[in-house]
Amino acid sequence: MTWAVSGEAGPAHRPLRIAVIGSAVADVETSAVAHAVGRALGRAEALLVCGGGGGVMAAAAEGASAEGGQVLGILPGDDPERAAGGVTIPLPTGLGEARNFLVVRAAEAVIAVAGGWGTLNEAAHCMKIGRPLVGVRDRLGDRFEIERFDDPAAAVARALELATERRAAGRPAHESR
Repeated sequence: MTWAVSGEAGPAHRPLRIAVIGSAVADVETSAVAHAVGRALGRAEALLVCGGGGGVMAAAAEGASAEGGQVLGILPGDDPERAAGGVTIPLPTGLGEARNFLVVRAAEAVIAVAGGWGTLNEAAHCMKIGRPLVGVRDRLGDRFEIERFDDPAAAVARALELATERRAAGRPAHESR
């Protein structure tokens, strides 16, 4: 990370923060999609934010870290050692499923891969606070009017674009689209 030298506080550049949400248990095909999403985020030098557990979260984290990317895992429990192998920054919260809101709030855009009840919860948080959300082979249903992709790279490109637009507009984390 490059730090400002002109006397200004804080880093001169911070990576885009993109959350990946999805099931804690994933089949081989879903894991491959999540891994590809993670790899694309790692190549883009984005900070991947996730719940830090298994399934989609673990596959995306492994993909990002394989490309040298950083992964923030916002864990439901108190033990940082419970984080998936690809998580480089485990953040234990002790909040259980309530940590889903932190995953969404910490991101500038969110990518849903497949998903179950927890993913639906996180997607609903996105809609509530106006966080950009895209899906790649998601199972969120028609109530979520979002852009959907079959190609993981296309989903990542769109999420990065939405996050960049959000940052350029200077929107604070709590402001809707």
